[in-house]
Amino acid sequence: MKPICIIPARGGSKGVPKKNIRKIDGKPLLGHVIEQLKKSKIFSNIVVSTDDKEISRIAKKYGADVPFMRPKNLATDTTPMDAVLLHAVKALYSMGYHFKVFVWRDATTPFIRTDDVKKSIRLLEQKKATIVCGVYKQHLNPYFNMVERTADGFLKLSKSLKQRPVSRQNAPIVYQLNGLYAYDAIKFLKIRKTDFSQSIPLEISMETGLMIDTPFEFTIAKLLIEQKKAKLI
Repeated sequence: MKPICIIPARGGSKGVPKKNIRKIDGKPLLGHVIEQLKKSKIFSNIVVSTDDKEISRIAKKYGADVPFMRPKNLATDTTPMDAVLLHAVKALYSMGYHFKVFVWRDATTPFIRTDDVKKSIRLLEQKKATIVCGVYKQHLNPYFNMVERTADGFLKLSKSLKQRPVSRQNAPIVYQLNGLYAYDAIKFLKIRKTDFSQSIPLEISMETGLMIDTPFEFTIAKLLIEQKKAKLI
């Protein structure tokens, strides 16, 4: 039984307005990701969960399923992603979709490699895990070079040790999450949340884990995609 892929893509993005369907090289970002997933032949279905009619139309154009429209109360700035995924999984089961594993792929992570998606599913099954999370080593480190304001307006390290590391390389390793998660669907329905205490990491490269959350990151992604195409011409 093949897994399915769920792509959450609401219409009200604030950091980069309409980022899911902003065009790169003449194609919506969502279209790039759907085409990549279809080419991988990993999934029985690629499902887009959205509240937006334009996103729904684009998703279908590039070959994804939109078997339901996401309720508006699950498409706000404060809606937890777990609620979105729970709604999608329950809806898909009620509609007769058959799957034991689902992968959450974010439309804003266009560089995730097919090989890493396969590895996440394989690791999930081998370890009989609940969740596998794609991660990459982060050079911004709360033990060394990430700070926050104190109540009186000064700065302090976000996480402190008895002795501050003399270099970033000596600090505890920290990881950045990105838009690649593989789930055991039945276990997820039981725990109802992305519980990191039941999650196994899959380390991927920083370059493939780039997530578009800001206009600057969108520009980086645009340049990388267009540069890659230029090399193929």
